[in-house]
Amino acid sequence: MRLFKDLMWFFKLEKKSYGLGIIVLVFVALLNLFPPYVVRVIVDGVSHGSLTSKSLFQWSGLLVGTGFLVYSLRFAWRLMIFGASSRLSRLLRKQLFDHFTLMSPQFYQQHRTGDLMAHATNDIQAIEATAGMGVLTLVDSLTTGGLVILSMAIFISWKLTLITLLPMPLMAWSTSRYGTMLHKRFHRAQAAFSDLNDKVLENITGVRVVKAFGEEEAEIEAFRALSADVVEKNIAVAKVDALFDPTIQLIIGFSFFLALVFGANDVVKGSLTFGQLTQFTIYLGQFIWPMLAFGWLFNILERGRASYDRVHSLLNINSEIREQEGARSSFPIGDVAFLKASFTYPGTCTPVLKDINVLVQSGQTLGVVGKTGSGKTTFLRLLLREFDLSSGDLQIGGTSIYDLTLDALRRAIGYVPQDHFLFSTSISENISFGKPEASLAEIHRAARIADIHQDIERFEENYNTLVGDRGVTLSGGQKQRISIARAILVEPEILILDDSLSAVDAKTEKSILQGLREIRTQKTTFISSHRLSAVEHADLIIVLREGQISEQGSHSELMELDGWYASTYRSQQIESLIEEGESN
Repeated sequence: MRLFKDLMWFFKLEKKSYGLGIIVLVFVALLNLFPPYVVRVIVDGVSHGSLTSKSLFQWSGLLVGTGFLVYSLRFAWRLMIFGASSRLSRLLRKQLFDHFTLMSPQFYQQHRTGDLMAHATNDIQAIEATAGMGVLTLVDSLTTGGLVILSMAIFISWKLTLITLLPMPLMAWSTSRYGTMLHKRFHRAQAAFSDLNDKVLENITGVRVVKAFGEEEAEIEAFRALSADVVEKNIAVAKVDALFDPTIQLIIGFSFFLALVFGANDVVKGSLTFGQLTQFTIYLGQFIWPMLAFGWLFNILERGRASYDRVHSLLNINSEIREQEGARSSFPIGDVAFLKASFTYPGTCTPVLKDINVLVQSGQTLGVVGKTGSGKTTFLRLLLREFDLSSGDLQIGGTSIYDLTLDALRRAIGYVPQDHFLFSTSISENISFGKPEASLAEIHRAARIADIHQDIERFEENYNTLVGDRGVTLSGGQKQRISIARAILVEPEILILDDSLSAVDAKTEKSILQGLREIRTQKTTFISSHRLSAVEHADLIIVLREGQISEQGSHSELMELDGWYASTYRSQQIESLIEEGESN
């Protein structure tokens, strides 16, 4: 019952729907007491020879009228109670989705996508069932059961009622025992479903890699094993589920046996009439539903309890990235400065960046280069506050980014990551993602600057072409350029290209960079690349090595230093000349 207490915040929110629904439920329970009484009157009338056609017609009419009224009221309470539980499902899904959007990358490193999806589907459904069917079974079992017992005891025979209730403590013990078993098994079954969900997601996303390595059979076998584990754990749940009904039916059957034996004896003695015994047995039949409902209640509550614990624990995780109280909501335009900036990933001891001091003047382009693992991507992601600095500060226009709201900061920055992501919509909608109100002319302009317009024009549906899941129908270079166009369209104050030209050839790269220089003369741009030709026209270039700046300056200054940058640039130029010669 603790789950109902935990959901009290929602019951208060929907107090009108639940209040009216419960009142109607109680009224239906009262109306259900009337038909057995009618049967008693008719049976006694038949046995005494006093039943007339007129009275039979009147009592039959009352039964029909009661039936139609109960039908209407059942429709009403279902609409109110189950409608409210559906709104709980919608509310919890929104809370989860909002929570997911606020979480930092560290959260997604610790939680698998398939598991998060399982929380938003199966677990929410189990909680919804608690707020719907759970409330129904609790109220209906208590009201119907209580009214039936009172009616049997007050209007028929309290002694016979006590005798027929003797097996009930056994039912209470057994259903409680089954509920404890069900809670543990259902929790394991939900966890197994999360594993299966994650496996399916991984294989759909990485289908090309699986096929390229010829690992289809191995992945199918792994899926088969996980699927079998899900079935095994759900069968374990079903075995406990299967115990509820037979146990309840057995105990209720024993109560019927006691009612018939002792009730028949009372009829023989004359303390009960045939009609009263008939009414009593009908009431006892009505008592089966509350007992079954009570057993189902334990089932529903234990499932809901396990799922609510999983969802609640997820919602209780706080994001490591938080806004300061009174944070500035307007973005300051100006120089970008890294001041003794150092960063260490949570859970590790080795710094990724150490004492970084860089000043990028407003409107300049900064090139960030270095070997793989030197900290280039981390350096850029710190601007977006995907992580917070371990020490030092990062300022824009003289204001620390930690004094800005996350919305103000991220709306002013256009980011094209290494792992470009496209949504399963049209090319036009992907490009206009950050600016949905953009005109077609604006979308075309951004596509031309990103050198993807001609490719799109060759598609049968042009800009209305659906890209498929994560852009599966496009090449790597096309996906990169659409991602660049998406960032260009919002005209950000700061544009970050994180090695986002790696999948295009040198000619296309040159065209894109030339277009960016023309439109971003007054705005700041950060370009990270392994290919140094992408940054040679930058106003300032930094070379990262093991998290520190080993070289810094313009292209000509770095060539004069004759360090890592100069040797790597010359090596890449030679490779480029060789490739051009081979192509000719």
